[in-house]
Amino acid sequence: MQLKPINQQVVSVVGASSGIGRETALQFARRGAKVVVSARSEPKLNSLVDEIRASGGEATAIVADVEAFDQVKAIADRTVEVYGRLDTWVHCPAIAVFATFDNTTPEEFQRVVNINLMGQVYGAMAALPHLKREGRGALIHISSIEGRRSFPYQSAYSAAKHGIEGFVEALRVELQHEKVPISVTSVKPAVINTPFWNNARTKLGVKPAGIPPYYDPKLVADAILYVAEHPTRDFLVGDAARALDALQRLSPELVDSLLLLIGFRLQRSSEPKSEDERNNFYEPVPNDTRVEGDFSHLVIPSISDWLSKNVLFK
Repeated sequence: MQLKPINQQVVSVVGASSGIGRETALQFARRGAKVVVSARSEPKLNSLVDEIRASGGEATAIVADVEAFDQVKAIADRTVEVYGRLDTWVHCPAIAVFATFDNTTPEEFQRVVNINLMGQVYGAMAALPHLKREGRGALIHISSIEGRRSFPYQSAYSAAKHGIEGFVEALRVELQHEKVPISVTSVKPAVINTPFWNNARTKLGVKPAGIPPYYDPKLVADAILYVAEHPTRDFLVGDAARALDALQRLSPELVDSLLLLIGFRLQRSSEPKSEDERNNFYEPVPNDTRVEGDFSHLVIPSISDWLSKNVLFK
């Protein structure tokens, strides 16, 4: 399966207003790709397009909510309308509510599934006809290590990420059966230092936190650009993701014990926050266009990512 060099690609990045999506769009543009960016917030998208164009890149924005299939389809259709084709689809949006399962309402659980799982499904459905028409391309779905191992306080988020793994596996085999050369990749980051932790809804009484270590969002963007050129089934981002994946395969009960030991305490920061305070659960957070979050002091490098791209896959 052959994918185009990035500087020859037309790329749609969904969920590009901040965090991983924003950094990914910026990196694609720096490498010469034509980029279509989408999210719920028009001002934040406009700031991204301005940043890309100021650096000499080419970008177009479209406001869309991934909960609505027609809006997701409009992203793919607009990409082809403006640039004539679609080569790579990158789907990033995710929301979260941090709460125990029995303190999560049916409506909250459903909304997380709608955005984090059905949004990804809609993205694949919208992009696939255009990729098939081109005869090649890449579907890149941003999942999580929680697609392999669920965490406490995140039952809805983990369920949605497990769902992503289910549908992309089926889709991948169907495309192989049809002999359609479209790469389908699940990117599974470990804990990443983005504004996700600031913007999540919380019922813990405090701002939620990730279980350290954290990794730089640039590491995830680097992985996305890598799989956009190199067909890859799964790409785990961060040494901790690979270690946890191996441990889960070896002994889920051991991971249970580990999460009982650290999983509850470390997901609670010391910063008070009520469930009514600012979050992006129903509406985007205005003006927050940051790529990085508040945990830069806990960010570490990852050796295995470099090995995966430069040694293990060669």
